[in-house]
Amino acid sequence: MGLLIDHGVVGCVNSPTNTGDASYKGKEKVSEALGMPDIFARYSHVDGESSGSEQSLDEELGILAIRTPSVRRANAANRTPQTDPGPRRSTRERRPVQRLICDGYVAHHYAYMAKVVQDVEPICFEDAIGHALWDKAMDEEMAALDANKTWELVPLLEEKKAIGCKWVYKVKHNSNGSISRYKARLVAKGYAQTHGIDYEETFAPIAKMAIVRVVIAVAASRGWVLHQMDVKNAFLYGELQEEVYLDQPPGYEDTSHPNHVCRLRKALYGLKQAPRAWHDKIAKCLVTIGFCMSDADHSLYVHKSDEGIVVITIYVDDLIIGGDNEKEVEHVKSLLKQKFDMKDLGELKFFLGIKVIRTPKGIWLLQQQYALDMLSKYGMVGYKPIFVPLDQNGKLSANAGEVLEDATMYRKIVGSLIYMTITRPDLNYTIGLESQFMQVPRKPHLDGVRHTLRYVSATVDYGLFYEASTELQVHRYTDADWAGSISDRKSTSGFMFSFGSAAVTWSSKKQPTVALSSTEAEYRGAAMATCEVAWLRKLLGYLGLHVDRQVVIYCDNLSSIQLARNLVFHARTKHIEVHYHFIREKVLASEIDLVYVSTKDQVADIFTKVLGAEKHCRFCNMLGVMELELSLRGSVEMSSSTRADTHDVPQ
Repeated sequence: MGLLIDHGVVGCVNSPTNTGDASYKGKEKVSEALGMPDIFARYSHVDGESSGSEQSLDEELGILAIRTPSVRRANAANRTPQTDPGPRRSTRERRPVQRLICDGYVAHHYAYMAKVVQDVEPICFEDAIGHALWDKAMDEEMAALDANKTWELVPLLEEKKAIGCKWVYKVKHNSNGSISRYKARLVAKGYAQTHGIDYEETFAPIAKMAIVRVVIAVAASRGWVLHQMDVKNAFLYGELQEEVYLDQPPGYEDTSHPNHVCRLRKALYGLKQAPRAWHDKIAKCLVTIGFCMSDADHSLYVHKSDEGIVVITIYVDDLIIGGDNEKEVEHVKSLLKQKFDMKDLGELKFFLGIKVIRTPKGIWLLQQQYALDMLSKYGMVGYKPIFVPLDQNGKLSANAGEVLEDATMYRKIVGSLIYMTITRPDLNYTIGLESQFMQVPRKPHLDGVRHTLRYVSATVDYGLFYEASTELQVHRYTDADWAGSISDRKSTSGFMFSFGSAAVTWSSKKQPTVALSSTEAEYRGAAMATCEVAWLRKLLGYLGLHVDRQVVIYCDNLSSIQLARNLVFHARTKHIEVHYHFIREKVLASEIDLVYVSTKDQVADIFTKVLGAEKHCRFCNMLGVMELELSLRGSVEMSSSTRADTHDVPQ
């Protein structure tokens, strides 16, 4: 792997350099560990003018780098003059985009990245053994496994089969790039398990992001406290129902019983049923202390008493604990600490890479650090900003343009952008459209993705803002773009539900079949929104919030509204699938009501089509997607500390 640093930009690019013989060198530089030239001495500046030797970096390492505009200009200036001078270049002084390059937290971000890449992690047990820090990390892991009584040594029966295990190593960093700790994890080779023999069910519920947003919206409006806890070695608490045999850990074999194997009593990271076993364990614990599992989502637990309400949202081993009584919240935390070895992270600040900023005005949800990492990874920092996620005049088609020779980069970028939609509903339609071409991406699709990255770069400070002390009213909008796809002429449905001052749940989805009219397309979209209403009503009921008997959904198509209210089927509607008439049943039962809204106020338009800049900006404000206040941006550089609080090993 090589580095390209320009105006404070650190970009990681792939290198064909052979790293198979590289040995572990502790804290030595990455260039020394990989047998490369010492490039850091020449390219270690974070701010200032670019180095004159940038042109030779790729030639030394034999890599293809993603070029920034400044690098391309520098290379053009260094070329030998040709007979044909080429097109005339402007002599106008070019200035960098101050908004993107001069923000303090951007420079801190790249300084952080420059430090992190210098730490080499062992890829196997043989690379780690003999180094004091990694030996200590493995000893700590084994001590935790022994204390938990994870297994017992037994002889392996002839009809049984043992699966292997391996060590996985990770260097945890602080926000400034310094090392937090060295972590070693013993992981079972779960891919060798056989269904019906050593595992059965594997599904384990985790919190939907919509639930997290609803809880945060309620906390902002009602003044709830929000705390976060992390369970250490969570999967090790799960109790196994099947017989699972494991080879003895490398480097820790029992010399008196070298041929014995480990019969697992508790779950281990890597096992297929480990997540399910852990969820069953914590679910039983919460029920015993008085919590009730929500029918709306099995990752949400609620405890109501005379002292107040406490809710817990579970995402694997991360817990969000909120309530209207801080003493009750602290009491629940103390009970959980008695059952599990937990890390109390205090007030909710970071959750799954999402930064949570609480002020007297409300609560912000942002992904600035994630966006900066993504932009630097794909070399898109410093480009001219744009303020719409996709060109309104361009139409992406599945068959137009030249097919990309290598689709890997396109798929990586789109996959990275999908995670941005957790706090950026304004990106939902665009990224959903671009993801439709991941199988066979073409040049126009890649240009569209780059356009989206430039929009992310221009709006890196934007996120959802839930105002404090606002009335908790639910606003619901549904819309559809009839035959909007030029590839197959299918329609796109979209809906948005806001709770308080910002959106909590939304959707942009292509309909499965072609609609014969705009009325049919809008009717199908309204049916999807009705299903979401039923779920949201149940969820809010568990949180102790009153929901109106009749829920109003705003729609900009009068024909679909009349169709939902009309009992008569005729030739133009008899072909519509039966399950879409679910909305008619709810309307007749007075559970929902479709109300007309003008197209210029139909905020769900942003989930069905590309809009112009003015309309896009107005709808973003209606969604609650707002720019972070200048006074709060100084804390953004600390958001990279989430790296030290995330899961120890990728699942």
